[in-house]
This record gives sequence, C-alpha cells and structure tokens, in this order.
Amino acid sequence: MTLGQTIAWDDTVLPFQLDRSDIRGRVARLDGVLGNVLSQHDYPKEIESLVAEAVALTALIGQTIKLRWKLSLQVRGDGPVRLIATDYYAPGEDGSPAQIRAYASYDAERLEPEVTPFSQIGKGYFAILLDQGDGMKPYSGITPIAGGSLSTCAETYFAQSEQLPTRFAVTFGQTQEPGRSPHWRAGGVMLQHMPEASPLRADTEASGTTGLMTPDDILDGEEAENWNRANTLLDTVEETELIGPHVQPTELLVRLFHEEAPRVFDAQPVRFGCTCSADRVRESLSIYSQRDIAHMTTDEGIVTADCQFCGAHYEFDPKTLGFEAEKAPGEGE
Repeated sequence: MTLGQTIAWDDTVLPFQLDRSDIRGRVARLDGVLGNVLSQHDYPKEIESLVAEAVALTALIGQTIKLRWKLSLQVRGDGPVRLIATDYYAPGEDGSPAQIRAYASYDAERLEPEVTPFSQIGKGYFAILLDQGDGMKPYSGITPIAGGSLSTCAETYFAQSEQLPTRFAVTFGQTQEPGRSPHWRAGGVMLQHMPEASPLRADTEASGTTGLMTPDDILDGEEAENWNRANTLLDTVEETELIGPHVQPTELLVRLFHEEAPRVFDAQPVRFGCTCSADRVRESLSIYSQRDIAHMTTDEGIVTADCQFCGAHYEFDPKTLGFEAEKAPGEGE
C-alpha cells in the first residue's frame, strides 16, 4: 500500500452491507483523531486504553444512525474509573467530516496497574444518548455494565435496548511505523442485523448475563444462520488487519466476506473536534443568580471554566454571568 492509500483510509468509517445476509456494517480506521483526543490529557495507560476503545465504538456507532446533531456514549461506574464520555457530531454537510471528542474521569489513587482496565469501571451502566438538535426530544438508552469489555457492553446495549443483534471486533494501541514516532491507532468492524429483518420474537426470554438479551434471543431460523455465519467469518480477523494501515478496509471486507456479497458505500471522514465556546459557557451559567455566581468567583474576582474535552480555559467577569447579568452598553436598547 502506498503512503497516499494509507492516508486516504486513516480517520475514516466505511459503511458496507452484506447482501446475502441482511447485515450492515462499518469498518473504522482511526489515527490522527485518536491521537488528538488522547493528547488533550495526560492519562495513565489504563485510562488511555478505555478511551481509545470508547472512541472507536463511537465512530462505528455514530455513522450507523441518521444523525442531525450529536450522539453521546457514556460509561459510568463505581470503581476507580468513574466516567468515560464521548461525543460524535454529525457532519454539517455532505462530504465534510464528522467530529469526535472524549474524556475520562477517574480516581488515580485507586487505579490498580495489575488489574485489567475494564474491571476498574466496577458496577455501573453503559448509555447511548441521541440529541437531534433544536425542536427534537433527546433520547437515551441505558444497560448495566456487562461482559469483559466496552465492546461487549455495546453489543449488550443493542440487543437489550434496541433488539438489534450487533457485533464489534475492535483493537487499539500504540504502534510505531518506520519513520514515525509511537502513536495511537484503533480499528474495528461492526456488524448489525438489518432492523427490518430482525423483529423481536414474541416468546423472547433473555438468556444473557444477569437476565440481559443476546442475539440468540432475537433471531431464529434463516436469520440466525446468516448471523452466525457472518460472525464466524469475522472471528478469523487478525488485529493487524483491523488496525491497519497496510490492509485497506475494502480488501479486508473481500477477505472476510466475499461469499456474503459485500457492497460498500461512501466513506465518512472523522476528525477531532470540540464545540465548546465562551458563549456556550455563558449559556450554561445563565440559570444562576448573582448570589450563585458569587460562590463561583475566585479570589482574583473572575469566574473560570475549563473544557473537560479539549482543555480550553475561559475567564469571565462575574457581573456578566447569570440571569441577573449586567447588559453591555447598547445591549437591549
């Protein structure tokens, strides 16, 4: 593969469909976007791994939904890892990139280097939230933390909350290529049974962990055979094929699913991006009185705010904040 081909597929999500199996999917390759997300914070390696997996899942999931504005993925736990949050912003117009941002909250003193990162989340929940913008009611779906990875949590979410059999094969880590310093890469494949082809069976009983749904609870007959066959093929994928950059996504699909009649669509570029701004901070503080604002004011007489996603720092005159804010000269006249 040439350098140009490598760059062309980095930071993209490629939609595809397996026509023989009524299965749709996505192939994601993340390079610069993941590095930009992680470079905003000095995370321990355990946290970097969890954020990398969450970002890869967000890229795959966000591209499957007819999204007008934002999809968010949240993982909350009672362990040392308290929160992992990601946002996927739909492209503003055809051909423009989608944007992803992410951050994690954790108790550094409680992290255990010998324990797997996922187990340090503890008990909690996995959630996906959809915000389609002004005039639309936000939607959220929540399932308990289950399985041994964030990918398994996402599979359980789609089976339990959406009754859509879904499979993720995701890998991530630091790689070093000739002439480049070590950097983060991630890659993955998502398979999902077509919604119209996977209705919930009337006699469904959950058979998964702690009574949660699995694909076997949703599919039977020919649909189950198609689903199991596609998953068996995906089981043969190697980490180096997922993460790239030397195997193109189109080549990977042919290698894995050539008997399933794979059909690809236009790839979606993704970039790191944050929507924070001084105006958004002002808006978020507009519900507070001047008395409340006074409690937020520093000894230096300013109110500060830091974006948890990108680290941007904002400073404000407290008199200009809250619903009792002083109007600037000429404003409101």
